[in-house]
Amino acid sequence: MLTDSHCHLAYPGLQERLDEVLAQMHAKGVTRALNICTTLEEFDAVHAIALKFPGVWASVGVHPDNEGVQEPTLDDLVRRAALPRVIGIGETGLDYFRLGDRTVADMAWQRERFRVHIRAALQTDKPLIIHTRASAEDTLAILADEGQGRARGVMHCFTEDWDVARRALDLGFYISIAGIVTFKNAQALRDVAVKIPADRLLIETDSPYLAPTPHRGKTNEPAYVAYVAQALADLRGVPLDTLAVQTSDNFSRLFLH
Repeated sequence: MLTDSHCHLAYPGLQERLDEVLAQMHAKGVTRALNICTTLEEFDAVHAIALKFPGVWASVGVHPDNEGVQEPTLDDLVRRAALPRVIGIGETGLDYFRLGDRTVADMAWQRERFRVHIRAALQTDKPLIIHTRASAEDTLAILADEGQGRARGVMHCFTEDWDVARRALDLGFYISIAGIVTFKNAQALRDVAVKIPADRLLIETDSPYLAPTPHRGKTNEPAYVAYVAQALADLRGVPLDTLAVQTSDNFSRLFLH
């Protein structure tokens, strides 16, 4: 049993062929998936998929990169988080990668949006799904400050160094590894992946993005989390079945208890 802890089934490339995508997912032994929300505008579509398909759950959140969309209030997130099959808050976090002419100071709106998500997670007792890119210091600082030691969740599609991983683990967070771990130029990530404690490791696709080798450059889908699992099992020197059980148990512990 494998679990894709982060995918975007409502995105083009997957949404229009959901029956096929989910059939292929199950054929690869991937029995569960968390369908991630990135805007309030798409939430109804994300949620509908979770309601329709067994083994699929949903989150609610607004991605830090999304501008010109409905800004979430605490009430917006809390109300949607109470709906059936909604088990996480996010995708949220910080992203300073595409600043352009802006400075980090100009991203105060992004940091405030992140704080609103953390407050929603605390109020609903649901885990956060964290995106961080070129912003690890601020991400961890806000999690520590706003989370008050009570916030829990996962650092999704992790690409940072071991110091960031260790600090996230110290805050009680899980670390999720995506298909990047299979890329030839990702040795630094592989070095981190072998150090993550077995009881804090998750796997994901982030589909339709970041398809693992041997499908790199193609549309990613939940079935391909099997390649992530095999790569990690090889790196960590454990049987695939062992890693599958570990990561699926971790998903259950974080999101379903």
